[in-house]
This record gives sequence, C-alpha cells and structure tokens, in this order.
Amino acid sequence: MRFGVREICDVVFKPLAAVDIGNQHFDAMQPVLYLDTAKTSTLEGASTTVYAQGGKGNPRLIGWDGEKTITFTIEDALMSPVSFHVLSGAGIVKGVGEKTANGYDNTDGKQKIYVHQTYDLVVEAIGQDLYARLPYDVRDGATLIATKEAPIFATILDSAGAQSLFLSAVKDAEIFVVDAGASTVSSAVTLGNRGIITAAADKDILFKLVYAEGSNSAYTDDIADLVKSGATVRIDCYAVYGAGAQELQIDAKSFAGYYYIEASTLFRDEATGQDFPAEFIIPRGKIQSNFTFTMAASGDPSTFTFTIDAFPAYTKFNKTKKVMAALQIIDPTAAKHNYADHNVLGHNAYRDDKDSEDYYDDIYGKSIFTQLSGE
Repeated sequence: MRFGVREICDVVFKPLAAVDIGNQHFDAMQPVLYLDTAKTSTLEGASTTVYAQGGKGNPRLIGWDGEKTITFTIEDALMSPVSFHVLSGAGIVKGVGEKTANGYDNTDGKQKIYVHQTYDLVVEAIGQDLYARLPYDVRDGATLIATKEAPIFATILDSAGAQSLFLSAVKDAEIFVVDAGASTVSSAVTLGNRGIITAAADKDILFKLVYAEGSNSAYTDDIADLVKSGATVRIDCYAVYGAGAQELQIDAKSFAGYYYIEASTLFRDEATGQDFPAEFIIPRGKIQSNFTFTMAASGDPSTFTFTIDAFPAYTKFNKTKKVMAALQIIDPTAAKHNYADHNVLGHNAYRDDKDSEDYYDDIYGKSIFTQLSGE
C-alpha cells in the first residue's frame, strides 16, 4: 500500500496545563484553538551525523546519528485573538460594558478599550468662533474621551489633504454638546467619569478651534486670520469601547506555550485512489514565539506561520514509550459497510433467492479484485 499526500491539515491545539486566555479559562487538554484555514502544513525531520575519519585520504569510517529534531510548520490564512495568543503568548484583554444611548457605560470597575480615532470634518463658523462639528452618525456612535493623557488635537488640512496648520489642543472648556444641526452653543460639556464626553444619538459634538502659537511674527493669535469656514480639519482623539472590543498585549516575559497537537489530513491510496484519514500527533509541541505581519497595498494577503518544535512525550493512550510524533492511517474499508439500507435502496433484503443478509455482508466485505478472481 502506497500513498500520495496533497491535502492540507486541520489542526487542534490542547494545552498541557490549565490556562486562562482573556476572560476564558481552559482546562488541561481542552481544545483551545482549531485551525481549519491553513494554506500549507509541513512536518520536517532532521538529524546530525558525525563521523570517525582516518587513514589515507581521511575517509569516513563510521557514522553516528543524533540530535534528531521534528518541526511542524503551519501557514494559516486567517488570524484570531486566540490564535495570536497561541502564536505569540500575547495577553488578551476583553472590553466589558454594554452600549447605551449615550455610548458605552462608564461604570467603575468595567474594563474598557481605548482606541485611536481621526475624523476629517468641515470648519464652520458660529458667531465669532470656528468649530468642527462631529455628528453622531459620523462617529458611528463612538464614545469619545478628553483627558490630559488623551487630549484632543485639531489639524487644518490643505486641498491635497496634507497638514497645513497645527492647532492647539482642545480643552474641556472648548467642547460642546448641542442638538443635531444646532447653530448656537451654550455652556461647555461636563465630562463624565474617565473624561467621557456624553453625547446621545440626537446630539452633535462641537470642538472649538484655537490657535495660540503667535510667537511667529508672520501669524497672529486670531485664528480667523489663518483658517476660513469651509476648510477641512482633522480631529485626533480617542474613543472608548466596552463589550465587543479586544486588545492583544505583547510583553517581554510572555511566550508561546506547550500544546498537545493533533493534525487531521487525508492520504490517497495509489491502487484505488481512495482517501484514507490520517492523523499526525505531537504529544508535546513548543510553539516558537516568532511572527510577522506583512501589510502591503498589493500582492497576496499576509499569512501567519506557526513553527512548532516537537519534544518527546507520551501520547494519550500509550504511557509506555515517549515519542516525538506519531502518524495514524485509518483504512475506512476495514469496517464493513451496511449496503442493505431498505429506507434508501427500497429493495427487499431477501432478493436473488438469498435468504440472509449475511450473504451480502460477505460479498461487499471483499474487494472487486477478489470477486473477479472467483475467491
């Protein structure tokens, strides 16, 4: 029996010890990650050979093999937070808190994710001042914050979209929440807990534009001399998210761990062309904590490579011998198929003057070659 191998592997990772990933706890040997979107997978064995050499011409006399290694490499087309944790050892922080009409709730003790945002808006004049208006639908319901740690900045763009004038930071006294489309402003907004700007779905946020860098004699402190209504202004700020947002944190002390790895694929039989299920088992695989994100405007999308070093260990069902890897091949013809399914075939099992289904079990349990040879 000889096989050809072309099909990709579906791989499952099971931790050797209990582990917490984000807010989820996994017991030992509980499946953590299934990879069913791999592009390539390779199992490579290597060893080194040293030789005793001597005599005329110093030929090799005896060889010793050693330092055997097995490396399993998977190139995956897609990435998830859990698969990135498995690959890099990165910690996963999940946001907590439901979205309300005024944005995500800001209750103390609920984990939030703070995300950088930019909005390109149109400068408009209200009274003697200039503002950038951010409607609810433009910010897609995002909840913004304004703190000393995360100030809001405005930058005037030229007609080509390049930065032409950097304005001062927008202070909390220069942020206003008004009715949608309102052309008047009243008192400045009162920031909520953690600097949250509370603005309901029927409200706009106005940022007053201020330029106070008059040290250059070519300019004045009056922003009206520098910026005109209708210009484009970019607002740089931070939004806060709760449930539905996740953050992956890569630190210097966390690395990918050890897993019990099972990879399922198909081997094709040369004689019949039939696909036989095959299973690679690595009872103790250490994932190398190397990764590369390739972000380009052209070419193929980035893939994510898992490089796994195999170490000797016991498989689940054999505690007498340590192995680095095991390969199982299952012959699906070993178990007889029941071809007498009356509901599907619609035939009487007692046909052709045969009085027992055992006759058909015996016939169909053999190969076509033995039938033709009269055995």
